[in-house]
Amino acid sequence: MEIKNHIGRLIILVNDFNDALNFYQNNFNAKVLVDYTVAEGQRFLHIGFDTADAIGIWFLKNESNNHQRVGNQTAGEPTFVMYTNALDALYQKLLTNGVKIKLQPVYADAYSFFHCYDLYGNEIIVTELKNTVS
Repeated sequence: MEIKNHIGRLIILVNDFNDALNFYQNNFNAKVLVDYTVAEGQRFLHIGFDTADAIGIWFLKNESNNHQRVGNQTAGEPTFVMYTNALDALYQKLLTNGVKIKLQPVYADAYSFFHCYDLYGNEIIVTELKNTVS
């Protein structure tokens, strides 16, 4: 039997579940995959971008006193790559919504990309691949 693996969830620390959900829904068309609260009060909120795909983001509320970790989990390096099939349209949408852009679109033969930040300062690389499988 061949062993197959895939990424399930990327974990992002947040200060507020609803603020994070609204940001990703309004800017990246995220969909709620899991949203429930256990008896002890801990909320589990997972979002995705295609309901047919298990890959997504798990928002984890920062319960520690170290609020410097929110938006800085990767010490200033990019947090993840978001693939899109409409880079220019998404870029314009993010500009319209006031999302902070770090790097304007760069165009190459095989790909295009730009860098932006989420509401907490996590850097996202948005990429459109051309004539390849992501």
